[in-house]
Amino acid sequence: MSNIAHELSRRQDKEDGLGSNEKAIIFNNQDFQSLQRECLERRTLFCDPTFPADSSSLGYNQLGRYSSKTAGVEWKRPKELCSNPLFISDGATRTDIRQGALGDCWLLAAIASLTLDSEILARVVPSAQSFTEDYAGIFHFQLWQYGEWLDVVIDDRLPTRNGELLFVHSAEGNEFWSALLEKAYAKVNSSYEALSGGSTTEGFEDFTGGISESYELRKAPPTLFNIIKKALSRGSLLGCSIDITGSYESEAITRQKLVKGHAYSVTGAEVVHVYGSPVELVRLRNPWGQVEWMGAWSDDSKEWDRVLPEEKAKLDYSADDGEFWMAYSDFIQQYSKLEICNLTPDTLSSDGVCRWSHHQFEGTWRVGSTAGGCRNNPATFCSNPQFVIKLEEVDDDPHDGVDGCSFLVGLMQKDGRKERQFGRDLNTIGFAIYKVPDEYKGDNNVHLGPDVLLRQRAIAMSNTFINLREVCGRFKLPPGEYVIIPSTFEPHLKGSFILRVFAEKQATASPMESDIRADIKEEDVSEKDVDPHFKHLFKQIAGNDSEISAVELKKILDRVVSQRTDLKTDGFSMETCRHIISLMDRDGNGTLGLLEFHTLWMKLQKYLEIFKNRDMDNSGTMSSHEIREALIEAGFQLNTSVLQVIISRFADLESAIDFDCFVGCLIRLEMLFQMFTKFDKKNTGKIELDIMQWLCLALS
Repeated sequence: MSNIAHELSRRQDKEDGLGSNEKAIIFNNQDFQSLQRECLERRTLFCDPTFPADSSSLGYNQLGRYSSKTAGVEWKRPKELCSNPLFISDGATRTDIRQGALGDCWLLAAIASLTLDSEILARVVPSAQSFTEDYAGIFHFQLWQYGEWLDVVIDDRLPTRNGELLFVHSAEGNEFWSALLEKAYAKVNSSYEALSGGSTTEGFEDFTGGISESYELRKAPPTLFNIIKKALSRGSLLGCSIDITGSYESEAITRQKLVKGHAYSVTGAEVVHVYGSPVELVRLRNPWGQVEWMGAWSDDSKEWDRVLPEEKAKLDYSADDGEFWMAYSDFIQQYSKLEICNLTPDTLSSDGVCRWSHHQFEGTWRVGSTAGGCRNNPATFCSNPQFVIKLEEVDDDPHDGVDGCSFLVGLMQKDGRKERQFGRDLNTIGFAIYKVPDEYKGDNNVHLGPDVLLRQRAIAMSNTFINLREVCGRFKLPPGEYVIIPSTFEPHLKGSFILRVFAEKQATASPMESDIRADIKEEDVSEKDVDPHFKHLFKQIAGNDSEISAVELKKILDRVVSQRTDLKTDGFSMETCRHIISLMDRDGNGTLGLLEFHTLWMKLQKYLEIFKNRDMDNSGTMSSHEIREALIEAGFQLNTSVLQVIISRFADLESAIDFDCFVGCLIRLEMLFQMFTKFDKKNTGKIELDIMQWLCLALS
């Protein structure tokens, strides 16, 4: 119950804007201003109890308590490492970032690209932080995590060995913003070790809230150089890497001084002229701050001698700082993958920059309700969450000459790095896109079932199902309405996800979700409508008082269902029987009379017919994936959130619902709808209760 209350409260907060960059969520309930003020008043330096300066914050295996890699590690504040530590000196630059003894070059490449745009950097690294003014050993950063911006507080105790920073550090040794940012990122992901290995796009996205796309350079599209230039001009973040064929190649250095299995930043793309002929160049940066490309167009190579002086003057090409130029033709031959992070509209302040139309949704795969698996599982596939996108405007000046609406879809699963320490792997995820049939266009208040989805082929889908944090694809489709169905490959796997849609032109998107409503028809029954045989049986079971109590009702119902071999049940609970009495008792005496019991009996006959129709395998139970359609047949249309609560309450561990639980569910639903209707006197869809009313209703 507390989890449900927490989730509903969280949704309310998001509707109020909490989680945006302007209104970031206070991570671990640690408010920077309050903690800093408290430390200054006490004249103490902040020590973070939620990310302590000990082995638990370093890691759990390779950097665990008993690992040789953590022997001799001491946590020290910058003022203990140098006489004049600086947070940022002369602006944050790419040369502030040197990799240490942690395999997070992917993260450092993203940080390096972050420095190319001061506005984007300021969203992540709040200003007015220093080791002098109001210094209290506390700093804070803002990071995007799974659809929400977090304000993350850290103390400035950093892991060192022999007086040197163990992990990321600046070239000068006295600038600490990058080391502290790395620590904040480690805190959010549970430890430094959790940052080992990854994709640059992950860092890009967590510093911007943007969406990433990847290109295999051996299959580079003809317009890729122009895509790179356009992306850089839009402020997008770019990274690249060289694939390895085995772990022995990781960070192996080629003859031309390129590092395999290592993340580089792409920081520039220009065209220069050699004797009048154009040459396409790209600029890259090694986060090590050293080890640079030695081929054509490298620092001080002879190719620069043939460039016009005015062009050469615009390009910094000779500093020994890990950054270098190379011909685009060499780039696509030497490197394997390019990753581009496209930024959200709120990240871009320039009026001259084209903005994406951006939509973002949270969802869950719950075992028994929404964990339907891919299309290979027709019995459960349609249970997955569904999201509709309406594409209305075609692209301007399409590069490929084909009219259509271009958009990106990104499906991201949550908390993979945190789960590593428990030995849990990422789910294998992907998505499919279907055309919305004409009869459902403009109607988002439905959940498409097998009769719609299983009778057509997907019009588009993710390239593959894969166990990565995010699966992203670029698509171009004619104007129209489409439903996106994210799923795991196998059914019955739990997980939480973020689905994001970026469209080049204006588009709308929303969950494909049913409205909540009930249509329950009750027939007025008079004594003359009751069969004489039924009256006789009622007198036999009701006794001298001609009333049936909850205890008597339980005995009757248990006796009836126990005689049926086609129903699997462990009997009706007293709770269900009390709810039945509460719902059917019209005269308020706490028991059922003849007419009330007759109405109940007719209701149970209807419920039994629905239940048997849904028991496809004649097991005596109903699959929880069938509950949506069964409830509709009984008169209840509910959305996914409510269905998930119902299934967690009434289904067993095998995601099956027996007859007594099905009846209990329907009776409870009817009671709740009746209660709500009595208080919703103006039919607004909202009610207001005081604490007494709330408790009386909740306990009834």
